[in-house]
Order: sequence, then C-alpha cells, then structure tokens
Amino acid sequence: MTAYKCVQLSSGFNMPMVGLGTFQITGVNRIQQVIDDAIRVGYRSIDTAEVYRNEEDIGFVLNQVLNKYNLTRGDIFLTTKLSPSSHGDPDKIINSVYTSLRALGTSYIDLYLIHWPGASRIPESASKNIELRTTTWQTLVELKNKGVIRSIGVSNYNIRHLEQLLKNCGGVRPAVNQVECHPHYRQAELIDFCKKENIHVQAYSSLGTSTNVSLIKEPRVCQIAKELDVSPARVLLKWALQQDISVIPKASQTSHIEDNFNLDFKLSDEHMTRLSDLSQKKYAWNPDNVI
Repeated sequence: MTAYKCVQLSSGFNMPMVGLGTFQITGVNRIQQVIDDAIRVGYRSIDTAEVYRNEEDIGFVLNQVLNKYNLTRGDIFLTTKLSPSSHGDPDKIINSVYTSLRALGTSYIDLYLIHWPGASRIPESASKNIELRTTTWQTLVELKNKGVIRSIGVSNYNIRHLEQLLKNCGGVRPAVNQVECHPHYRQAELIDFCKKENIHVQAYSSLGTSTNVSLIKEPRVCQIAKELDVSPARVLLKWALQQDISVIPKASQTSHIEDNFNLDFKLSDEHMTRLSDLSQKKYAWNPDNVI
C-alpha cells in the first residue's frame, strides 16, 4: 500500500486525503504501536487536539518512528486544535499554540483548527461567541504570518458560522472545515457551501462512534461491502473520498489501521446513490446550538 493522494488547500500546502485520527488513543505504549503501524502502512497525516491530551506522547513517539523509517518531519502532516477553554483570549491562544508545538516536538504545525465555534463558560446562545470567534481567528492569522502555523481552519462550523467568519477573516480564509460527515449525516448543503468558498471539508466519525455502531452495521453498507468484497469501514471511507472529502479514521488494532488505508477500489454511481439515500441521524455534538 502506498500513501494516498493529497489535496492542495487554499493556503497552498498539500494535505493527505487519508489521515490517522487519535481521539481517545492515549498512553505512550498504545500510541507507539498505533503510530508505528500507521507510518509503516503509509499514513503521513496525524490528527490530534489539545483536549485529547495525547500531543506530548504523539510527539515523543513520532520522533522515534520517523527515524525508524528514514522519514523527516517534512514527510508528516500534523493537525491539532484549539481548546474551547482558550477561545477568544489572545494570550491563551498563543500559549496553547506554543504548548502544542513543544508537546509535538516541532517548530511548526501544518494545520491548526478552532475545535468548536463556542467558548467554554459562555452560553451557546450568547452573541458574544461571534466576537470571540473573530478574536480567535485574528490571533491565529498573526501566528500563521509568523510561520508557526502553516494552515488554519475550523471544526464543527456550520454555514452561519462560516459566513460570519468570512466577513471578518482579514483576508485569510479557513483552509479546512472538519465536521461530522457520513452517509447517516451527509451535510450536503454545508459541503456545497464549502466547495463554493474553496474550504476543504474533512470528515470525522466516518465510521460512526465507539458508542454507536449502527452506521458500520447498516444493512445497506454491509450489502455493498459484500458485493465489493471489502469491509464496511472501507465502503464508508470511500464514500467520502469519492466526494473529495478527506477522512481521519481512528483505529488502534493493526488490522483496522491497515484496512482503513487500503482504499484502492471504486464505488459505482449506484453504490453512491444507495449510500446517500440512508435515513439521517447525528452522532456527535450539535454546533447549530452555538450562536
């Protein structure tokens, strides 16, 4: 298996279309096994966040694994995210970014995302969230201009949040919007909006969640997987990729890490239609509640 293709972001940098998600993957020994497996298989993108509390272990392990496979920092695309607890406070934002840099053992972050459109301890219904988002973005633009962040983007932003941001983005548009997206929650209107605005969509929860397996056991998904002699997980990931939506599947078992990267097959138009006609249900938190 070889590294999957990249997408060129509006920032001018290339990001692999398939990355490794690390939510809830903690502990240096577990991270050692997961990242070693991933790099060996061909993953060159790793997604983490300040709130995952695993940046330091990822940084420690990644340095060792890169040496093992004769790779350099430039071969890896690292994404991390700002905690809502730092949202809207320039000093906290700057501290968070530099803390992540130290933890990950790097001089720059490839992609830095605002994790959530709301701030901690601020009611979701408070209009102050709009002001705080603008301040956060302006601070990240300054850090991008310093070179410690190469691309900046957002996560869990709906169309309203994006429209507000684009009016006050200081000429630097979000390169990525990372959102929940899968056949049970297609987000067609949001995806169309992002494509029109040249904002790349990256999907999380592509396979459902660890507490809700209804998607990966969906009869229609399983039937298509059987027809193609692939796993249901591969069907779900390919559904996104064929719409130019990148994916960051989380896995800790070696077989799943390998399977999630083995995506050299094609869904037919009929398969795509069948998958895109499933009933809709959301698994993760709902950003529409944030003003």
